Amino acid sequence: MKGVILHGGHGTRLRPLTHTGPKQLIPVANKPISQYVLEDLKNVGVTEVAIIVGGIMPEKVRDYYGDGSKFGVRVTYVDQDRPGGIAHAVGLTQKFVGDSPFIVYLGDNLLKGGISDIAKEFETKKVDAMVLLCKVEHPQQFGVAEFDKQGNLLRLVEKPKEPPSNFALTGIYFFTPMIFKMIKKLKPSWRGELEITEAIQLLLEEGYRVGYRIVEGWWKDTGTVEDILEANILVLDEMEPLMETEVDGVCLQGRVSIGKNAQVKKGAMIRGPTVIGANAVIESEVYIGPYTSIGEGTHVKRGEVENSIIMENCTIEIDTKIIDSIVGAASEIATNQKGPKGHKLIVGENSKIIL
Repeated sequence: MKGVILHGGHGTRLRPLTHTGPKQLIPVANKPISQYVLEDLKNVGVTEVAIIVGGIMPEKVRDYYGDGSKFGVRVTYVDQDRPGGIAHAVGLTQKFVGDSPFIVYLGDNLLKGGISDIAKEFETKKVDAMVLLCKVEHPQQFGVAEFDKQGNLLRLVEKPKEPPSNFALTGIYFFTPMIFKMIKKLKPSWRGELEITEAIQLLLEEGYRVGYRIVEGWWKDTGTVEDILEANILVLDEMEPLMETEVDGVCLQGRVSIGKNAQVKKGAMIRGPTVIGANAVIESEVYIGPYTSIGEGTHVKRGEVENSIIMENCTIEIDTKIIDSIVGAASEIATNQKGPKGHKLIVGENSKIIL
């Protein structure tokens, strides 16, 4: 099988973080979200991956993944010159896919446990498509599945006002090349996009076999700041601690990972689950609380950080606490006077804030 990762979209709900790069490169537990996707594909034996890039700094995607060799795969880039929908993006990969079955994986999706078992089932059942479903509280925000009385997949509908069930389509699909035939029959929806739900619905209506699996663990569509922070919690909760640097005189509580050449000074307190990236510096008297990711090369000189993502090469020097926040790469946050006990921040790259 081959793999297709969708790496486009404007990420409007994540601005200003997405003014300077695609949302799929935002790190969760110090790793870009789409890297989890790439690694999941590799783990099921996929060695050829197409990454579909859009108009938000696609060069950053190319710079990070290169030809794929450092990740153990071969990467081909496909440009989507306009946001035409998932089906439009998939249709651009027909030449890359050829006659192979393939997996489409939205680059901002995270799935507990990965797709290994589902990939095996797809190959065994010999279906023309397989979709992953997850029970959600607000199905109106997703493509939704409808079943008959026997539990067979009957219909898929995109963002319905009156959902036929609580089972939403995740951003992970298994296809044979037959899907391209359906995509060519599509017309733009009311959103002006080619909907993948409609393409799969055509498969059903024309008598092709479409299977489904219900996600047993957690699934996160990281489309908002709150989603990303929750994903950071979920990933850190399951991460095994890894100490690549020795620290003395530091109070470590719970599961803490510290990267190569990081410095955590005596008197600092780190409470896990937390990850501190390579070459980061945590000074004395600093408190890093649970569910925090400190990026590579970041320097926390003073203050407290909890339940937050601080990206690489930032400087934090505050007399207060940062909570429930995402701070973009190469940003500086400092205080010049005593402020309130906490600040909630969403900060884009190369920013400077004086609190």
